[in-house]
Amino acid sequence: MRLYFLAKTASEVGTLIRLFASDLDGTLYNALHETDRGITRRLRRVVGAGRHVALATGRWSSTAAELGFGDLPLEVVSANGAFVYAPGGRLIRSVAIDPAVLEELLGAFPTACFVCIAPEGTFVRGSRDQQEASYVAPAGILGRLVARRARVRNDSFAFDQTDAQVLGHQVCKVNCRALDAGLKVEVDAFVREHAGALVNASFDGDLFELTEASVNKGESLAWLADHLGIAEDEVAVYGDGGNDLAMLERFDHAYATSNASSEAKRAAGTVIGSCALHAVPRHMLATVRREG
Repeated sequence: MRLYFLAKTASEVGTLIRLFASDLDGTLYNALHETDRGITRRLRRVVGAGRHVALATGRWSSTAAELGFGDLPLEVVSANGAFVYAPGGRLIRSVAIDPAVLEELLGAFPTACFVCIAPEGTFVRGSRDQQEASYVAPAGILGRLVARRARVRNDSFAFDQTDAQVLGHQVCKVNCRALDAGLKVEVDAFVREHAGALVNASFDGDLFELTEASVNKGESLAWLADHLGIAEDEVAVYGDGGNDLAMLERFDHAYATSNASSEAKRAAGTVIGSCALHAVPRHMLATVRREG
């Protein structure tokens, strides 16, 4: 692993970066898991130079504005890659879970509060109270922020959905927090038994974030690059955690923040500074400037 205090940019090896893609929490966001003027000011300069910037997140959002980036024209790769949105929120790609596997999952755990995300909305197999309670358990700053944002966004959720209602949609992601240790073991076993159809890419050990097996940030960013006519060696990616590994391993120009997990640092190969010091937007802008 190479540790750079002034990180090497792609321009130093003769490559023009045309697409920058970054995870949010622990990476592009600041230490409070939010945007600020320093971040948005640098991103505005990057896109003003004609480069694309994509937000790659486990959250489901369709626009940069929903994620705190105002009117910046950014692509969004959300729900760990299950959805890809053009700037402004136009859906350009989604990958649905096999309906037969989804039906089997719902039937296997009839009392579990599954949050099922489809292109047209979020459908909860449970009550509002159950869904909100499932976000109380996480400890720490990130856990509290996730809980707060979940309560804000669930105004648009459809609650108390039957299995038939859920199956009436093309569900691309299923979230479930296993507050009960027994449920965690059973759902984990179900996912392993269906490894060819499902994958769990979660930032939290008690939270299941299920998507179709081929879905990950790296695969969806490669699709986005091709859609934009950009070669994979013209892509730079940034991450800090478990659901970033496929992205960091796939692209040659991969960077982890200094606050990232050891696995993310190994996958990236190059470590830049902390998210608290705006390392990612600084690195993006430095790359653009060095490339002229």
